[in-house]
Amino acid sequence: MSITKRFDVTGKVAIITGSSKGIGLSIAKGLAENGAKVVISSRKQDAVDTIAKELNEAGFVAVGIACHIGDPDQCEALINKTIEKYGRIDILVNNAAINPYYGPLEDTDSEVFDKIMNVNVKAPWLLSNLAQPHMKTQGGGSIINISSVEGIHPGFNLGLYSVSKAAMIMLSKNQAKEWGRHGIRSNAVCPGLVKTKLSEALWSNDKLAAGYKAVVPLRRIAVPDELAGIVMLLASDAGSYMTGGEYAVDGGYLISG
Repeated sequence: MSITKRFDVTGKVAIITGSSKGIGLSIAKGLAENGAKVVISSRKQDAVDTIAKELNEAGFVAVGIACHIGDPDQCEALINKTIEKYGRIDILVNNAAINPYYGPLEDTDSEVFDKIMNVNVKAPWLLSNLAQPHMKTQGGGSIINISSVEGIHPGFNLGLYSVSKAAMIMLSKNQAKEWGRHGIRSNAVCPGLVKTKLSEALWSNDKLAAGYKAVVPLRRIAVPDELAGIVMLLASDAGSYMTGGEYAVDGGYLISG
């Protein structure tokens, strides 16, 4: 098989959470362009329907299934509806996340802690567990957990978010270790600062943005499409021997000192 063909995911079914905008949307478009049948998922049905319609009109295969991943029943419904629609799950991209608080650890309350952990850690764990039996039956699959460089190197005022993203990296490693014998691969992708709605409080702050760009070797902030490439690799046969890894897409942030 040629190297180019190894990136082809034609016939594979991919669920991407948080894919009505930002990084998730770029990943969904990339997978669709490479042949996958994609499940667009976020909290609002009209938002996912809009994206699915755009992809279908462009000649790709997509369906919108709304899911608030903080609700276990909705997570189960997302998996079940995907199986009903397509009969299989080959790729699960746990992308949806929240960061409702920016500030010191000691000023965070229990409610915010629970909310961040439920969405950023518990939901990917649950969705992966629900998808695992289907991947196991098929003889394999790829789970891609979108973590963050904040899960590797802590910044200021993002404490609980950093903790949740560190947990996601270790979740990926444990999934890889336990499920590799079933042909299931799991990897963590760790973006640096990307221009998305989630991180707008950071990149829209002129002082913070300037400081970041002055330190990062590539001297700029990423855009969502720059995250899609690594996911195409990890989702396809091109990355068939990659599991348990953590891959930074950060413009050199982690080596910037």
